[in-house]
Amino acid sequence: MKHTPTWTAAAAACLLSGAAAWAAPANTLPAGVRGPVTEAVYDGVADDLLTAGLGKTGLMGATPAFADPLAPTPAELRRNAIYVNYRALVDYTAAGGMGVFYGPNIDADGRDTLGEGKVAGRETFAWLDDGSGRENVTLMVQVPERFDPARPCIVTATSSGSRGIYGAIGTAGEWGLKRGCAVAYTDKGSGNGLHELGADRVTLRDGRVVDAAAAGAEALFRAPLADTERQALLAQAPHRVAYKHAHSGQNPEADWGRHTLQAVRFAFWVLNERYGKLGRDGRREATLNARNTLVIASSVSNGGGAALAAAEQDREGLIDGVAVSEPNAQPRWMHGLSIREGDTPVATIGRPLADYFTFANLYQPCALLAPAAGGGTAVAPAFWPAAFTAAAQNRCTALAARGLVAGATIAEQAADALARLRAYGWTAEADFLHQSHYRFATNSIATTYTNAYGRFGVEDRLCGFTFANTDATGAPAAPSAAGVASIFSTGNGVPPTTGVNIVYDASSGGAKLDFLAVSPGSGLADFALDGALCQRSLLTGRDTAGRLLGGAMREASQRVRRGVAEVRLDGRLRGKPVLIVAGRSDALLPVNHTARAYYARTQAHGGADGVRYVEVTNAQHFDGFIALGALLGYDTRFVPLHVYFNRAMDLMWAHLMQGAPLPPSQVVRTLPRGGSPGAAPALAAGNVPPILTEPAAGDRIVFGDGTLVVPR
Repeated sequence: MKHTPTWTAAAAACLLSGAAAWAAPANTLPAGVRGPVTEAVYDGVADDLLTAGLGKTGLMGATPAFADPLAPTPAELRRNAIYVNYRALVDYTAAGGMGVFYGPNIDADGRDTLGEGKVAGRETFAWLDDGSGRENVTLMVQVPERFDPARPCIVTATSSGSRGIYGAIGTAGEWGLKRGCAVAYTDKGSGNGLHELGADRVTLRDGRVVDAAAAGAEALFRAPLADTERQALLAQAPHRVAYKHAHSGQNPEADWGRHTLQAVRFAFWVLNERYGKLGRDGRREATLNARNTLVIASSVSNGGGAALAAAEQDREGLIDGVAVSEPNAQPRWMHGLSIREGDTPVATIGRPLADYFTFANLYQPCALLAPAAGGGTAVAPAFWPAAFTAAAQNRCTALAARGLVAGATIAEQAADALARLRAYGWTAEADFLHQSHYRFATNSIATTYTNAYGRFGVEDRLCGFTFANTDATGAPAAPSAAGVASIFSTGNGVPPTTGVNIVYDASSGGAKLDFLAVSPGSGLADFALDGALCQRSLLTGRDTAGRLLGGAMREASQRVRRGVAEVRLDGRLRGKPVLIVAGRSDALLPVNHTARAYYARTQAHGGADGVRYVEVTNAQHFDGFIALGALLGYDTRFVPLHVYFNRAMDLMWAHLMQGAPLPPSQVVRTLPRGGSPGAAPALAAGNVPPILTEPAAGDRIVFGDGTLVVPR
């Protein structure tokens, strides 16, 4: 055991006092971590760790302007990156809970006592890399001024999605800073790194965009192309850009657990440089270490999956406990396991992300026309123009022509497509979300992850897809100078983002925005069905007729499937206490493939008594979308899952610090706000009931004889 269950200040002080007698080793940078190590100090007034000087009011207000949009300063880019990433992960409206249930002004006990919520402290950066600059994983440690070396704690905040280094600032970052903990961040090698190929410009760690040759090994990402190769690509496909997650050729997800553990090690180095005992040689010693410092691995979505991976890989006992929300957890093996929701068996469970996303990429555009999914009118015209509805109808027609959906009419075909999604693991509660998710996420993730898993480069143009800005007709166009200059602070790492879109190069008549592309196979504007079928084949290893792939497609499929195998998790958490929270309505990372499946996998192993799973009804993946009100209509239907992330962190803290028992696995039944889209009543306590220490028998999630049973 690393610690006793109750981690008191007295115990910490005892261990720290004994550290001197141990003659602690010299404090040295962890292996693989390289400079330049940079540090900035923030006074908590003009600028700070949590809000970049904006405070609660600024985070809830209008986007801060750059003095010169074509040349924003590193300080401006940092400020706007914090602003954008914070609001991307939470509902930033007062009616949705910001400033009341969570936010910079809410203290660790849930009270509105912190004013603007600015946090003074230090922020330190380094690279995780072999020295070549090809990996260049960003590591950052924030140490609040109120950090107490006699009661030391570290919280991990690995970025969600493909976001940059501030991608978890509003979730695990905020929680940790309020507790006085150091926060260990990493962009996990999939951060927001753009290479604008035409001008040969790249992003630096501080957000500035510079000439690739001048950046050298300090670029967040540079496509591994010789200049002649870059020019040859641009001659065939002008205006294209490369993105780190999709095009680094490194399958970064395979190392997300390692990156998270390295962020913890770097945090120890940072803390000891400031608080470690001064040795006789004048160097700092590694006084704070895994024996005397409480470490909680946390974050949400991809960051949550990274925390679980880190816990599985933690052979040094660095991590004491894990609390995550909506994790991208891909269990390696579900043989002999099953899931029931009430009395109904779930037909398809535990599939890897690329599998269910390439499936969704085929069927969502047709399914969204089903009445149960909103009938194609769930999203405001600003986000879903009439041309997209026509393309969705064409997708149904093209799928039917290939025998991939049944039905004589569009309505029947859409209903069949939706039924196929449900049978493949999506819950009925996710029906409403298929349209908005296809519009904003599904195609981008299918494209990014098939590239990443297969370690393909931008020059491979896998399945005919590339990235570029597009004009009003959907044709590739030169990128916006202001967009490129600001991409560090506005981009999410997976196009479409900041004007960069997905382009289908194989579209009839020439390359076109994927949503306007005409498939050669159907002759229809059907959201580039031919490309989606290609991506699906990479996962199945077969064509649409069921025949085994051959030639180049067979080789590409093998590469993708090898990459998928590298990222799957075992569910062996080394006896650590773990609390997983997920929303039943999650349509991005469906619980039957992720949270439920991973929890079932942990229970199939002996010694998993300390793992708990909490499923929240009327909660989904994108709390930030709730803030969009009438544009998407989420506000009337869904409660913020972020409330339960914070509660899970509080429960884990109490468990580790005071020995409080973790609650049993359970379903928490929430109450939607109701009303009309854009005018839902303010979130109240009754909408978000607590996680109970003694839930009703009908709400308990149980596992036995290889079956996970989740109450309806």
